[in-house]
Amino acid sequence: MYAIVETGGKQYRVENGTLVQVERLSGDVGGTVELSDVRLVHGDNGLVVGQPLVKGAKVTAEIVDQGRTRSIMVFKKQRRKNYRRTKGHRQSFTKLRITGIHTA
Repeated sequence: MYAIVETGGKQYRVENGTLVQVERLSGDVGGTVELSDVRLVHGDNGLVVGQPLVKGAKVTAEIVDQGRTRSIMVFKKQRRKNYRRTKGHRQSFTKLRITGIHTA
């Protein structure tokens, strides 16, 4: 059984027991989170596609880690204008372990 869920403006294919790294969600490590924006569910009853969401479907997950990714450098330049800007960015993330996919 698998599902397609949307969180943080992105869509993820999840199954029971898989680890997924998503945009930062509020919560503490060891806590649970419920993802209710389920786009598609494939299970015993076949394929259920939402329009746009599957009614009554939800995915539960356990928060494994809260962190930040590696730093990237953002460099802007305009030639011949003596314009240079350097800035760093670290994206926050939440690592989830999927514990259940529930349909209505």
